[in-house]
Amino acid sequence: MRTSAIRFCFGFPALVLLLMAPPAAAIDAAVLPAAATEAMAQAASPQAIAEYRRKLREYQAARAAFDAEADPYWTAIAEKRRGRNAKRRERQAITLDDYVLTQPPLYTGPKRPVDPEAEDMPPRERKPLPVVADFLKAAATHFQFTPQRPASEVEFKRAYGRIALASGLTREQIVRVYAFETGGNGNHDMQSGLSASRPGSRAISTAIGYNQLLTTNSVSLLAEHGQEIIKALTDKAAGMSGPARKAMDHKLAVLKRMVAFTRSVPVQWSEHEKLAATPHGWGVHAMVLDIDVGPLLQTRKLLTSVQFARAKGYTKPLSAAELEMMNLTGDSTGLDMVTMPQAMREQVPTANFFQRGGYERNPVAIRHNTVAKLLAITDNRMDANSNLPGARELAGAL
Repeated sequence: MRTSAIRFCFGFPALVLLLMAPPAAAIDAAVLPAAATEAMAQAASPQAIAEYRRKLREYQAARAAFDAEADPYWTAIAEKRRGRNAKRRERQAITLDDYVLTQPPLYTGPKRPVDPEAEDMPPRERKPLPVVADFLKAAATHFQFTPQRPASEVEFKRAYGRIALASGLTREQIVRVYAFETGGNGNHDMQSGLSASRPGSRAISTAIGYNQLLTTNSVSLLAEHGQEIIKALTDKAAGMSGPARKAMDHKLAVLKRMVAFTRSVPVQWSEHEKLAATPHGWGVHAMVLDIDVGPLLQTRKLLTSVQFARAKGYTKPLSAAELEMMNLTGDSTGLDMVTMPQAMREQVPTANFFQRGGYERNPVAIRHNTVAKLLAITDNRMDANSNLPGARELAGAL
């Protein structure tokens, strides 16, 4: 993480320089008045203060007018969402009347002005996100385990493709979701925000792999489907012998410990988030990199969405874009969009599926502001990225 430069408040640099001077150094008396004069010049003038206060009044008036319009809109969004949830529980049909059909107001007024009298404060330091090296270190430290990495990327893709196809995912879903999530060229250890082609890039989340699983995804998947994954590895171990069997037995023992750890709290996303933020949780996340466990975890993430849709009565095959929408937004919210007929998708604003703060920070949802447009841009990106080398290699491995 880049360290932000520290800016001292008015008058303090001179004191720092004075304290840093060597004891034998002579101090020119003429320097002090000059430094004091320069510091005085940095003080805000009455004119600057008056201009700031004028701009602040304009900003506050503009924000108040905007909030007077936006608050009722987002209250209606929340009320409509609660109404849809209630109707779904009663298995009642959802209609256009169950959505807010106008677009949300967007703030276009002046920005908040900078107070010229405010002291310069050091920028708030952001806590660095853990990266692959941290996950591997945590797995070694807390579980005495190192994930089995592929000899080549295509080896991991073959393992993933074999498991994903056997689970019932389609070739289109597998390749196009990979193309969207990784940009069409991601490796099994690709982390969101990091790129070898962009020196100095930094992680923007803990998401890793072909389906970009977060630390919390890994914890939740093992908590809910750990026994299924243990059985798959146990069946594979039955056909092994010698060193390979010994290594698999160790992997199974570690996996069982990880599952026990993930089940030490109630099966709730908020509880899994807490575990995922610990070094033990980081160690669990390292399993995404393992050639035996990683494909199972990533397949299970997508398969959970497919099964959720079926359980809710949606039996049509999900397109790759529809599956990705569930993968991105969560199964319940994603299915809300997926189950709409095309005519409704053309009319329903994407704002219906967001909280206010999330929407106002999401340029994609704002720009592609109906369900139809959001699904279309997802499809377009899948089309473009599916022609890139990584996606073509995955398609060839299936």
